[in-house]
Amino acid sequence: MTFEPQVSFIIPVYNGSNYLREAIVSALAQTYKNIGVIVVNDGSIDGGKTEAIAKFYGNRIRYFYKENGVAIWAFRNLRNEDEMRSRIWPINALLQLTIGNVRHFMRMLSR
Repeated sequence: MTFEPQVSFIIPVYNGSNYLREAIVSALAQTYKNIGVIVVNDGSIDGGKTEAIAKFYGNRIRYFYKENGVAIWAFRNLRNEDEMRSRIWPINALLQLTIGNVRHFMRMLSR
């Protein structure tokens, strides 16, 4: 069994409930299995839609709420010791990753 470093997806979102589900699904569907997904709600004012979508995924993701304007940097304060050893991959809620994207990227890094 080979060691696969963790890849943590950071998804900052502000009023992105129309796109967040697809971004989370595309991250969780990667063929590279050692992943973490962190959603940082940047003070959305969408009636709780963003929070409800994130919380739907339960313990498969980590969800944080921050005041507006700090989400993109929030990962610096949210990383635990395991995540300190992980690769950070910030993605936008509008982005949907292609299946296999991460595995390909990690293979390129290991060369």
